[in-house]
Amino acid sequence: QVQLVESGGGLVQPGGSQRLSCTASGFTLESYSMGWFRQAPGKEREGVSCISSSGISTYYTDSVKGRFTISRDNAKKTMYLQMNSLKPEDTAVYYCARNRWCAKHGMGAAVNWGQGTQVTVSS
Repeated sequence: QVQLVESGGGLVQPGGSQRLSCTASGFTLESYSMGWFRQAPGKEREGVSCISSSGISTYYTDSVKGRFTISRDNAKKTMYLQMNSLKPEDTAVYYCARNRWCAKHGMGAAVNWGQGTQVTVSS
């Protein structure tokens, strides 16, 4: 049974940093692309970032380029999203996902989802 569990969300001030983690079980993590999505209130869920199975290729949506960094540790079965210089518009529920594909130009649809973790950027 595939399970993805996010952690690390919470309240952070504008300009601050936060790191999200996603721990995977029930499948061989190193065989799959992984990604982060987010959904703000009243908005559609959007792809934020992804990382290929090897970790060589990464993708970031324009609004987070230069501020967010995705990484993975296959030995620990964990993926991370380091978020710096956070803005109020980054407030959303962040979801970890197993992706169909990930490349420098984009990310594929999610195959499995985590339960989500709330990130609130506010003073």
